[in-house]
Amino acid sequence: MTAAEQHNFDVLIVGAGLSGIGLACHLKTEMPDKSFTILEARDNMGGTWDLFRYPGIRSDSDMHTLGYSFKPWTNAKAIADGPSILDYIKETAEDYKVADHIKFQQKVVSASWQSDKSSWIVRAEDGAEYRCQYLAMCSGYYRYEAGYTPDFEGIETFNGQIIHPQHWPEDLDYSEKNIVVIGSGATSVTLVPELAKTASSVTMLQRSPTYIVARPAEDKIANKLRKVLPSKIAYRATRWKNVLLQDYFYKLARRKPDLVKSRLIGMSKKQLDPSIDVDTHFTPSYNPWDQRLCLIPDGDLWEALNEGRAKVVTDEIERFVPEGLRLKSGDTLNADIVVTATGLELQFLGNIQLDVDGKVRTPNELLTYKGFMYAGVPNLISIFGYINASWTLKADLAARYLCRLIKEVDRKGASAATPVNQNADLTLSELLDFSSGYVQRSKDKTPLQAAEMPWQMSQDYLKDRRRMKKDPVDDGYLVFTRDGETVPSSVDLRHS
Repeated sequence: MTAAEQHNFDVLIVGAGLSGIGLACHLKTEMPDKSFTILEARDNMGGTWDLFRYPGIRSDSDMHTLGYSFKPWTNAKAIADGPSILDYIKETAEDYKVADHIKFQQKVVSASWQSDKSSWIVRAEDGAEYRCQYLAMCSGYYRYEAGYTPDFEGIETFNGQIIHPQHWPEDLDYSEKNIVVIGSGATSVTLVPELAKTASSVTMLQRSPTYIVARPAEDKIANKLRKVLPSKIAYRATRWKNVLLQDYFYKLARRKPDLVKSRLIGMSKKQLDPSIDVDTHFTPSYNPWDQRLCLIPDGDLWEALNEGRAKVVTDEIERFVPEGLRLKSGDTLNADIVVTATGLELQFLGNIQLDVDGKVRTPNELLTYKGFMYAGVPNLISIFGYINASWTLKADLAARYLCRLIKEVDRKGASAATPVNQNADLTLSELLDFSSGYVQRSKDKTPLQAAEMPWQMSQDYLKDRRRMKKDPVDDGYLVFTRDGETVPSSVDLRHS
């Protein structure tokens, strides 16, 4: 055994973002006898909230549900800016004494399960190796190296500057510039009102509309509760209020889409100047929650549009030209800067090479188990949050499940637990039932799910929480093995 393989831990966490730090805090609190470390590819913790530095970066969920269940969010603003969220993550890491467990600049490239030793061998890009009994993938859901940019014709002829929000230049001076932001998602609706404060002109160019909802940046009820209740109680009450409201609204949208659509469009018409064509620019062709809704705090985008500091154009791009963008309608948008807020590149399991006893397992052949694990893969927890609610709600459940799993394995005197499916007739479906571009572009890369439990990626936090608390870990689908025992295999559904 080489010196590099002397890094031995009970649990190895990949990723020091919101999920990874939260999971580490759960381990520190609930399982103080277990050793763990966090491998982070970058040189700082925070994940998304350290990577993204574009103007106005903020959450698109309220911090009472995006925050940790065990760490109250006490800032007045519930829709928080990126630097405040990063400070919150760092403060949590310090409070729970997990910051010293992070190893930076350790980009994981592969993980190999070895049944004879009941352990994972995890390899970093620099050659370092780590052995662990449990592997927790908290590496997010998108490529950090690059965002998605379509192949625009003539892009090389443009005389201005092209920027993807994922890699915003720190020294960019956009004051008095003409800016076109391509896209209509969360990044666009965040950037446009912020850029419009100093730019000469800002145009949000969208191919199709998105549902946009204005909401107060501050939660008045939360702020009032904090004045009369201990912070933890006030936070818990606000968290549950928001969870229940989100759940009600999402289920109403799925049950009565026409009603919800009418209300959302009606709200936009009421808040926007009559000169703005809501039917053209803010009436999507799909139903609410077929894609994620966009949240604008205090209606800042509406304010920028109403005041004429920004405008929206709904059209398709024909090509880039030296002075800007030529549209299929024949119009040309002049621009000094074009921001391609065109989305992310979805990836699973941090894009690492994964194998079990020498057999490579790619994400698109894996069957999800309870949304936390995969059939045929032992002692691996993968955190993928909700797409219809705050990411951290699911991450918190996954962390608690891992702690329960470890305790059950120890109680049985085993060393590994593997979800096993022997039913070749499961009804398969797409893992993410979402029409968003980043999901559709990655359909051939995503894991599988089935209509039957426990092989689902549930999007229902309340049901997941009940199952996590009440359902036994040993549910008949997990197989427990000891050192030297071969991990049982599952049916290969892609080729069955």
